[in-house]
Amino acid sequence: MQEELDETTTLVCKPRNKGGTSNLSSAAFNVINSIIGSGMIGLPYSLKQAGFPLGILLLLAVAYITDYSIILLIKGGNLSGTNSYQALVNKAFGFVGYLILSALQFLYPFIAMISYNIITGDTLTKVFQRIPGVDQDNLLIGRHVIILCVTIIFTLPLSLFRNISKLGKVSLVSLILTILILVFGIIRAITFSAQVTQTENPWVFAKPNAAQAIGVMSFAFICHHNSFLIYGSLKEPTLSNWTRVTHVSVSFAVFVSLLFATCGYVTFREYTEGDIFENYCRDDDLATFGRFCYGITVILTFPIECFVTREVLANVFFKGNLTTIYHVALTVIVIALATSVSLVYDCLGIVLELNGVLSATPLVFILPAACFLRFSEERWTHSDNLLSALILTIGVLVMIVGFVMTVLHPQDCSHGQEMPYCFLGNASLYNQTVLSSPQTHQP
Repeated sequence: MQEELDETTTLVCKPRNKGGTSNLSSAAFNVINSIIGSGMIGLPYSLKQAGFPLGILLLLAVAYITDYSIILLIKGGNLSGTNSYQALVNKAFGFVGYLILSALQFLYPFIAMISYNIITGDTLTKVFQRIPGVDQDNLLIGRHVIILCVTIIFTLPLSLFRNISKLGKVSLVSLILTILILVFGIIRAITFSAQVTQTENPWVFAKPNAAQAIGVMSFAFICHHNSFLIYGSLKEPTLSNWTRVTHVSVSFAVFVSLLFATCGYVTFREYTEGDIFENYCRDDDLATFGRFCYGITVILTFPIECFVTREVLANVFFKGNLTTIYHVALTVIVIALATSVSLVYDCLGIVLELNGVLSATPLVFILPAACFLRFSEERWTHSDNLLSALILTIGVLVMIVGFVMTVLHPQDCSHGQEMPYCFLGNASLYNQTVLSSPQTHQP
């Protein structure tokens, strides 16, 4: 079976050897940048939803399924002789399947673009408010103005590139900033957690909202919608090279995600918000630096999602071929729509949950497994088939239960509000690297 896959890979990918320009490290940076986007900011909240111990186990499980299903996706493409997610599903389930996949593949990155704009507006607004001499009520530092300026100056020009491999260096910068954010989270877990008021049963093993938590985790880890794009950008797009890229990328992403999620939840426990930076006090200068780094990170991740939305629309309406004029026009329209929604809606937690259960879960769990099962020539008792069937079943359950729970028990959005622990007597304590004993700061 493996020999057949390798032969198919060589045949299917031969034309790509001429067009691909990415080396393995550049492709890995793009995959990592795609995974560590706005979803990471909601991972501490997912631990709150599932219960801390169960949440850690679920996060590891989602990471494993992500790694397995990304490779499964390319295997399915090789078995079917297709080189895009849409072509794979079209060959497996016909035109109806193609339309469903196109809708999902457009919806996920499009909503991700909206969430990136929400984060940009939230984080950079608070950064600019900390500049000495700047009036906090100044309209020029309002979230609406910041979102518009960032869109026009940064995300739109970066999104106009035609080749995703050109974003490899941008992804490296984003990765470095992510590491800085991780360091910030560790420091604040050590120095600030004692400042937060204790809550009841923060370490309970499991909670009823585990399905919603899986949705948020799926949103954080998904990169299936652009896997074929990155795979096709490799100089040598073979299954073995893609497997190496996937293992390295997902392993790094799960390490960063586990550390960030744990530090965030340990710091704030039951106060944890869908946007973890909403938990930090406005006058915390280290948090301001963290907000700045994360704002830049999502700005640099935005173009990768725009690439996917544009490719989906190009394949559905223009047979995959866009002239320069249509390329520019389509990019502008997609970004304008995403920006418009983010200007009028600002509750990140609900956006992450709904996008996770409705878009990310089918793309991560259901479709890769279903397509592989459709083309697999092995017996049903083969390990790949059994695992694929299990992943598919879990995906369907998470999608249904997660959506019902999100609708019946929506997250309370405390957007822009200071937390109770931020009103303690000495606000300057937030800017110290090491806090004194907890007893000193009791209200």
